[in-house]
Amino acid sequence: MNIIEALQSRYSVRDFKPEPIAKETIQKIVEAATRSPSTSNTQCWEIYLIGGDVLERIRHAYIDRYEQDIPGNPELPGLPPDKLPPALAQRKNQMRTERLKLCGFDPNDPKSMKSFLAPNYKFFGAPILVILCMDRTLGEWQIFDLGLLSQSIMLAAQEFGVDSISASSITRYPDILRKELAIPDNLIITIGIALGHVNTQSIVNTYRSSRRPINEVVTFRGI
Repeated sequence: MNIIEALQSRYSVRDFKPEPIAKETIQKIVEAATRSPSTSNTQCWEIYLIGGDVLERIRHAYIDRYEQDIPGNPELPGLPPDKLPPALAQRKNQMRTERLKLCGFDPNDPKSMKSFLAPNYKFFGAPILVILCMDRTLGEWQIFDLGLLSQSIMLAAQEFGVDSISASSITRYPDILRKELAIPDNLIITIGIALGHVNTQSIVNTYRSSRRPINEVVTFRGI
């Protein structure tokens, strides 16, 4: 698979098969991904790979908190939904509404929404989680490096027939991750990626989000 094919074929899988992935395959994926560029070659990332009983304990702890409506406290907070610029908010809301309707949920019913989001906190049934961390004393610029690494992991996974999703819900309860993974205090938990094989029988995996047309995104000057 070439890079263009990987970019065009990759999508966010929201229902994985429970079948495990060989440790050797995961190691090859991550090893290839660590060729990602980084600021001044600092390679600021620290990577935690999780599966088996450890992942199941984390999964059960997450869904227990979610069902109790215990709010998360991510260490790398995102922009609050009500602060998104209108165009961005519109695209986010459109995608969520389309997925809700596809799966038979009511976008205007809070209980329906809670059920719809529950798989996020089960990590979509994935057999492998990847948690990316960096030293908390580093500047914000290094988040860019973690983003590059995240994309590289997901593209490398495509080469090995492994599907993926990067989701903010994966790092929603960092205290659980710290306890189970013994993540030291000097590291900040940044990005979570779920890896596995797609459940092709699940309707949610038929969804594909739209992309802005290139003439809307790009400004050409002197080309």
